[in-house]
Amino acid sequence: METAPQKKSELKKSCINCGAELLYAPGTTELKCHYCGHTEEITPSENGFEELELKPYLETLGSQSHSEAITMLQCKNCGANQHIEENYKSLHCVYCSSPLIIEDMHTEEWILPGAVLPFQIDQQKAHQIFKKWVEGLWFAPNKLKRATLDPKKTKGLYVPYWTFDAQLFATYTGQRGEYYYVTRTVGSGKNRRTVTERRTRWYPASGTISGFVDDTLIKASKQRAGIIPKKVARWNLSALESFDSGFLAGFVTEKYTIPLKEGHLESNKEAKRIANRWARRDIGGDTQRVHSLNMTLSEETFKHILLPVFVSAYTFKGKRYNFYVNGQTGVLSGKRPYSFWKIFFLVMGIIAVISIIIFIIGNTE
Repeated sequence: METAPQKKSELKKSCINCGAELLYAPGTTELKCHYCGHTEEITPSENGFEELELKPYLETLGSQSHSEAITMLQCKNCGANQHIEENYKSLHCVYCSSPLIIEDMHTEEWILPGAVLPFQIDQQKAHQIFKKWVEGLWFAPNKLKRATLDPKKTKGLYVPYWTFDAQLFATYTGQRGEYYYVTRTVGSGKNRRTVTERRTRWYPASGTISGFVDDTLIKASKQRAGIIPKKVARWNLSALESFDSGFLAGFVTEKYTIPLKEGHLESNKEAKRIANRWARRDIGGDTQRVHSLNMTLSEETFKHILLPVFVSAYTFKGKRYNFYVNGQTGVLSGKRPYSFWKIFFLVMGIIAVISIIIFIIGNTE
């Protein structure tokens, strides 16, 4: 594999008119100056994004092409690694809001992202989605609904994922089940009745399956806090763009902490589940059993991609509640507090209404 000199991504670009920093404008392919309005086009690569051959990377993960050295800040509280621009001297972790300080910086070699899914909604829109969600909460404390929520606390974050492609081939043995129904009489006397039971005839089955497994998505970071809910972690990967650091301008980029080898093992587990589904479909019938499955993967490739999510949190009575908004679809998921007194008075009201109804019925008899 060819090697290349390590270099640092140029995440920061200045406006040619006023010198202010250009930031990525979500939903576009432009960098925009928020002071004078100047825009510059992000030119996508004509070659598209590249699928990297997996085997050489698993064998040697040293200095190589498609990698570079970057400076990271690590949160001592939750363990998240975040790549930020060089002009920051301090920052708060997007997951737990603990301070990140320059003394915690360290430099690592990083497999470059091959593709990025740009943000399609901006910070203000994400904050509006959150406020609407809060306003619609049942039994939410009044103080929460009245709270002035600062949009600046809603941070745009690019989350790292691995994707794996492979040709799958497998042989299997199992059984095909076909339903049949038996009618019989049970009980005696007045309890005598006819029942129909469903039963299954099993037939031996075996065969081979093959196909292309495309874009198995494996999260590439983990920490003690800040787990993105499954409801939010769904993106349309057909909208991926070739990686350009311009898409990262103005956002925090989380560094992968799950190594490629570990991600590959997880992708193999998912490929096994896919093979099991394909085998059942191949067996047919009304139901299936798979007894053995021997799977091989070939022509394996991978890429490191970045996916968009807004992360924020609010504190109520000393407890922290995290919420997340998908940066592409706007789907929200989060934890919320409940008002004890609202629930208490509702229950008491229901009991009072039931008591009145019982009293009225008792007096009319």
